[in-house]
Amino acid sequence: MNTASCSERTLMDYCPDIKIVDCTMRDGGLVNNFAFTDEFVKDLYRANIKAGVDYMEFGYKASKELFSPEEFGKWKFCNEEDIRAIVGENDSPLKISVMADVGRCDYQKDIISKKDSVIDLVRVATYIHQIPAAVKMIEDFKNKGYEVTVNIMAVSKVNSDDLDAGLKLLAKSPVDVIYLVDSFGSFYPEQITKLSEKYLDIANASGKIVGIHAHNNQQLAFANTIEACRVGVSLLDATVSGMGRGAGNCYSESLLSFLKNPKYDVTPIIRFVEKHMLKLKAEGTVWGYDIPYLMTGILNCHPSAAIKFIKENRTDYCNFFQELMDVE
Repeated sequence: MNTASCSERTLMDYCPDIKIVDCTMRDGGLVNNFAFTDEFVKDLYRANIKAGVDYMEFGYKASKELFSPEEFGKWKFCNEEDIRAIVGENDSPLKISVMADVGRCDYQKDIISKKDSVIDLVRVATYIHQIPAAVKMIEDFKNKGYEVTVNIMAVSKVNSDDLDAGLKLLAKSPVDVIYLVDSFGSFYPEQITKLSEKYLDIANASGKIVGIHAHNNQQLAFANTIEACRVGVSLLDATVSGMGRGAGNCYSESLLSFLKNPKYDVTPIIRFVEKHMLKLKAEGTVWGYDIPYLMTGILNCHPSAAIKFIKENRTDYCNFFQELMDVE
């Protein structure tokens, strides 16, 4: 990966080190159990290529011992043959990505050598206490020839000393990119600025770069993403129409329209929205900002309670807010 970066960016700067990672199928798959049609996936792949998107995350490399293939779509597992059925040899500038959760994948056997795979990038997802295990996965994937990133989840719940220690461990590993993740959509831009600077200081000292993955509980995913970008973060995650667990993510449409790199073009993504995302919503697939997600974001807690609240068609918001505060 290119480790160059622009310092003291302004909103009008063109910085070639900035890359967009489309996470629609992976984060969006959490909404519909990864039940995307082949037409959807092929059209998204083509739209991302035309839009100039840099990476497309197809889904997870989840363990079939822990997760039943009968209960999830194939992008929960991202078999090599399933990806190749969409991309062939991927004769395009777009790079292919998958995510591997610590403790939820059989990575030593399910993730083959890069020379035999069309996948370019493996993203390791870890909680702070799992970082030693994450480092072992990172080393395995690098030895197999992949680009590797690491996403430290739920950092809004991690104390500063533990975060510093975790970042320093990752900085010593061969990982290429360390991700700042706002798992609960609880951060504000000022906090993103300070955290981005912390991540960048530690990562850059080891020749690494930083990425951001934001959630939209407080309608700040886009604002937080471009604030991190302004500070110097290079890999920016987004999903088409913000599709993702709960409140969803930074909108690809917003990010593509914002960035000044002339290679990016939002029009193919908007065409994809017209054809596929409107249909998904009309069929009853639910994601995106709502009052219950705002409440979990404000209180810095997992959105699972809000997801349950919405599925039960509840509208007693004040009672729900009190329930959340009682738990906290």
